[in-house]
Amino acid sequence: MSASILVVDDEEAILSSLSSILLDEGYEVAVVKSGTDALKIFTTDPPDLMLLDIWMPQMDGLETLKRVRELVPTAQVMMMSGHGSIETAVKAIKLGAYDYIEKPLSLENVTLRVKHALDQHRLEQENRSLRTKVQRRFELVGQSPAMKQLRQLIETAGPTNSRVLIGGENGTGKELVARGIHEHSARADRPFVAVNCAAIPETLIESELFGHEKGAFSGATSMKRGQFEQADGGTLFLDEIGDMSLSTQAKVLRALQEQQFNRVGGTKLMKVDVRVLAASNKDLQKEIEKSAFREDLFYRLNVVPIIVPPLRERREDIALLIRHFLKLHGEEQGLRMKEITPDAMAVFEQYEWPGNIRELGNLVERLMIIVPGSTIDAAQATMALQVRPSGSSVQTMSAGGGSGSVSALLGQPFDSLRDARNAFEKEYIGRKLREHHWNISRTAEDLKIERSHLHRKIKLLDVEMRPES
Repeated sequence: MSASILVVDDEEAILSSLSSILLDEGYEVAVVKSGTDALKIFTTDPPDLMLLDIWMPQMDGLETLKRVRELVPTAQVMMMSGHGSIETAVKAIKLGAYDYIEKPLSLENVTLRVKHALDQHRLEQENRSLRTKVQRRFELVGQSPAMKQLRQLIETAGPTNSRVLIGGENGTGKELVARGIHEHSARADRPFVAVNCAAIPETLIESELFGHEKGAFSGATSMKRGQFEQADGGTLFLDEIGDMSLSTQAKVLRALQEQQFNRVGGTKLMKVDVRVLAASNKDLQKEIEKSAFREDLFYRLNVVPIIVPPLRERREDIALLIRHFLKLHGEEQGLRMKEITPDAMAVFEQYEWPGNIRELGNLVERLMIIVPGSTIDAAQATMALQVRPSGSSVQTMSAGGGSGSVSALLGQPFDSLRDARNAFEKEYIGRKLREHHWNISRTAEDLKIERSHLHRKIKLLDVEMRPES
């Protein structure tokens, strides 16, 4: 699709010559003679670029530029003038103009400058799109009381320069909290650098954090800047800090106290301005008692403590999270959106989620890939939850109690999806029959199926029937 350009000038000759050359270049071109007409276009269908004359009757170009930028802050505008001055050009740029060209116009120069302006506009749009995608990926989703309280803590701690220690189980979203704090701080336009302390070998962590000089150790063939330097002016997030050795803890403590350090193998003091946020899934107070974590470092980090709740303590957010992940994975991987049936959602809401949000996100992605249809039903949800990594324990959940509960189903080694679906339907129909005191008509109405269909299901699945007492 070709780019759209609006030319605004009160001279007919300028409109004619510019529209001709731009049309020849393959652009879609519209022309108007006043700033008022230009504003009307921006309220309905903003162009990709506007070429705007400064000296026009009634509303001049600078006033038009100002009003256009109020309507569309991202508008790309090139100013034109035959009576320009440096002062006018500077004022136009300050008001948001991308470029300024003088009349008489060199058509070759105009086409080149237009191409550059449109390239810049496209890059800015791509950057905004990527930023939106990143923000969505790191969005804190949920409206439960626990999440509202968490957001309030983030908004309170963010604008300060205080250190924050974030606690919580694996997969609860501790890094999302750290990013939220960074985004609410005055450092939001500076780097956010995340370091997983548990993932870096002990022999390399000091080099990773503080950098090293060339020849500092075997394999150090060049100087390397550490994460503290890379985060200068911004935020450094030390995840799983409880897995850091005592010797590294001592060096981190010094860096926090003095905001300076030496690279490995170096003697020059490197000074930085870094806000440090830390997180751990361990109870650091207990680690202190075991002499596995420095008490002075704990108190240096624990200025503002924040605990991220596990997913099982905010089940009302599960539906929102599932819809979030459905949309996220659909957009990122080009997967077709799927619907979750109410019964499947009930399965998810009753599950314990030992892996928290990380487990939920992975499960939704897996279901979007492997489920062939456009709907994810309860049997497919149950089957997906049953497939857990080797050596992990399946958490239980209640869906009505009894030997036929969903918790029992999750532990059964089904041979096929059909077997899993039949087992779930048998349990679900039995539960609905008990709820309606074995009344077939009311149960069929609740299940939204024909009475005869329910009879066939009861017989086919061998659902246990008991007369109403």
